[in-house]
Amino acid sequence: MRDRWLADGTHVQFGVLANAWKETVRDAIADIAANREAAKAKVRQAIARHTDDPTELKRMFTALKANQWIADPFLARQMRKHWRRGKSHVHDQIVVRADQYNTVVDGRGRLWLAVPGLQRRKMVRIPLSTTVAPTGTLRLILRGGRVEVHYQIDASAMRSSQRPCGQATLGVDKGYTEALTDSDGDPHGERLGELLTTESDRLKERNRRRAKLRSIANTAAARGDHAKAHRIKVNNLGTVKRDRQAARHRARVRTEIFTAVHEVVDKAVTIMAEDLTKRFTGRKKLPKNINRRLAAWTKGITAEALKNVSERRGSAHVPVNAAYTSQTCHRCGAFGRRSGDRFHCTPCGVVWQADVNAAINILHRAGDPDIALHTPPQRVKQILQDRTDRHRTRLPVQDSSPATAGRRANNPNRSTMSK
Repeated sequence: MRDRWLADGTHVQFGVLANAWKETVRDAIADIAANREAAKAKVRQAIARHTDDPTELKRMFTALKANQWIADPFLARQMRKHWRRGKSHVHDQIVVRADQYNTVVDGRGRLWLAVPGLQRRKMVRIPLSTTVAPTGTLRLILRGGRVEVHYQIDASAMRSSQRPCGQATLGVDKGYTEALTDSDGDPHGERLGELLTTESDRLKERNRRRAKLRSIANTAAARGDHAKAHRIKVNNLGTVKRDRQAARHRARVRTEIFTAVHEVVDKAVTIMAEDLTKRFTGRKKLPKNINRRLAAWTKGITAEALKNVSERRGSAHVPVNAAYTSQTCHRCGAFGRRSGDRFHCTPCGVVWQADVNAAINILHRAGDPDIALHTPPQRVKQILQDRTDRHRTRLPVQDSSPATAGRRANNPNRSTMSK
């Protein structure tokens, strides 16, 4: 693409220096490749659900890895489904190479960043709000009238990466009131629910007022009073302050979740957690206020925190299939009833703390020979129900398949063991 644009003169219409647009094109192509690899992870899960034939599995996985999925109807259909191409919300940003900028400290101790402008040998100087000079390739983003400077740092050099991990093996359950609850019964990130609820209530009231002002502006414009409509739009319906408030809220939530994960890693060398990369679609359409409080984007931050902190501090993060872990009793394996933060188990006659019960089930699920990471929820429910029925009738536990006979001897069902 770069060579062709240089040959046919397309680059002239960009109006920027060659190094700037070349690095930005390279960055865009890298984003496309990253999205494709993320889609392949979803397709691999679909392949595992599609067939159990080892030969067919190997053929499909090999074709997917070699980018030869177009000739296979199933792989092509799955890639079209999961690889969402053609849309980009990236704007007002540019990539600057490490040898194309410099930093300088003025007489007052302020750090300035100088980057190439639109004219050759003319630098644009940007004051920074830090005393630490950025290094490596930079990404400059113009947002809300300010310039954000993004750059990479060595994670191993961070102070938090030097903390040793614990020695325990824990299961953790993601919650709303707290970020995580471990199988020892300890909550982590207990301010998360308060942060999400407060922000949800604030957004509800703010959006109500903005909707009223927008209605007034539309009414004024309809009757010809365009000056009033313009004043309302400029002074009351702006997005700069709104976006800054949203960014601060996300930063607070991110800090709370990462702090919670660090507390878990302080205790554990191995962490069993739900596979938070999966998307779940509920049967009920929830109201907007509840959707705001649930804040689905926090699930992605939790997944990122578990992966990054575990890698940096030397612990193992093991994703497991968490289907029905919050609906079954960790002692007897029977299905129960969850009400808020309480789980009622009728066979045991015990009321458990719901998140602790789910965390213990997640810990047990890691050694389950019958329930793999990508086992469909319907199959998981049938396996759990069969175990409950055998336990109730005091029948010996049967293998779910001949292939698990050997593994069953070494890994007995935890759900049928009383502890």
